[in-house]
Amino acid sequence: MRDYLPLVLVLAAIVVIVVAYQYHLGEMAGAWLDERTLDLAEWSTEHLGELSPLSHHWLVKGFVGAALASLICGVISSLVVSNRMAFFSDALAHCAFAGVALGLIFYLAGVLDSDSGILVTTIVFGVVVGALIAYVREKTPLASDTVIGVFFAGAMGLGAVLLKGVRRYGVGGAFDPDNFLFGDIQTVSGRELIYLALLTVVMMVFLYWLYNRLVFASFSPSLARSRNFPVRTGNYLFVILLALIVNICLKVVGVLLINALLVIPGATAAILARNLRQFFWFSIAFSLLAGLGGLTLASSWTPLINGKAFPLASGGVIVVIGVALFFLAMLLSRWLHGPRPAARTGF
Repeated sequence: MRDYLPLVLVLAAIVVIVVAYQYHLGEMAGAWLDERTLDLAEWSTEHLGELSPLSHHWLVKGFVGAALASLICGVISSLVVSNRMAFFSDALAHCAFAGVALGLIFYLAGVLDSDSGILVTTIVFGVVVGALIAYVREKTPLASDTVIGVFFAGAMGLGAVLLKGVRRYGVGGAFDPDNFLFGDIQTVSGRELIYLALLTVVMMVFLYWLYNRLVFASFSPSLARSRNFPVRTGNYLFVILLALIVNICLKVVGVLLINALLVIPGATAAILARNLRQFFWFSIAFSLLAGLGGLTLASSWTPLINGKAFPLASGGVIVVIGVALFFLAMLLSRWLHGPRPAARTGF
């Protein structure tokens, strides 16, 4: 029974998403959170002054959103790197491009009546595509990168076909194509914070049961099967979880940059870590440092070019800081371990 608890959890999460959409629970909870952040901003302005960061409700929500998304991506990044799924997660992110376009078409056709419906469509599409990639990879002799490339191209083609028509009708809002591609954590809403918080809980409970066995299976699937771990089921569950994470976290850095947040922290941690425990915690630390540091820099510093303000995109700054940490870790590793790379015997 213990082995099926993650599957039950994933199914329960899907049921909760459908029920929340049907009864508009996300909108109501998000509206309540928006009101609370506005109250906090008014109180801070009155008692702490307008220069206080708490005086800007959008900045408060931005920092909470960046912290949650960075925590989620940092935790899962170690599994993405150890399972060699960087290209797979990138394909899921670009498949979300088609999922959003499909949701917008449904919205224009009157099938959906809110942005939450578009999000649900995107999540379902991403989960289906992720499961199909895993299934085709299992049932054909083709290499993994070939199968992923086929789905990658197909999803991008479908997205390009649909989004041209969507742009003509001027559908914008939370799923404006430009914001979707590049993201803007400073415009995150209370509803999206609720989704990120729920995703964090689901991910933590899921990995509590399966993290060690997923890492074990990534190194020796045959040995994991001999220990009665259902490797195939675990792989499908991890794909579903990864699809949920990709589609819900897109608001932070956008579809073009989400893969960086899923891969760079784990890659940076792999350079410095000497065992699996360090690998896990370093990955989380680097992700939080990049996420919160990038948002702080983007919101507090606006460079001037010819006397004109040149605002920085928060998603891009987050990724640039993550890459900078990666190269800094390379230099630090060279100083700690010498000119030759450290042997990877533990992970």
